[in-house]
Amino acid sequence: MTVMQSLPKEAWKAYFEALSDALVGKWVEVEVASLELGDQVVAEWLPLLGVTYDTRDDLVDVALGGADHFNHLIRHPRQIEVTEAAEGLRSIAVTNGDGTVQVLRLKEPLRLPQSTRS
Repeated sequence: MTVMQSLPKEAWKAYFEALSDALVGKWVEVEVASLELGDQVVAEWLPLLGVTYDTRDDLVDVALGGADHFNHLIRHPRQIEVTEAAEGLRSIAVTNGDGTVQVLRLKEPLRLPQSTRS
């Protein structure tokens, strides 16, 4: 069963702080959808290092790993919705002030079986 819920703004910082350890090690795809640009994938299945909400600068900071560590910043979010399933958090959708929606889709990295060399 999948459940989507909208988080109240006053809960954003604490939600991401509580979730930070559980997010490390997941892979993330970041898709940006706007009327002006259409849908674009800006990060495709990179290691997720963390997600935070900065109350002072009013932004969601998505730290991504891979060959080049970088941060994807979402400025002036107005709504955050999370989708959870039995196996955990599936996605985070952030809508900013101009109506652009940025969706973070999460998945577990592929685990290869251990080598059985003698």
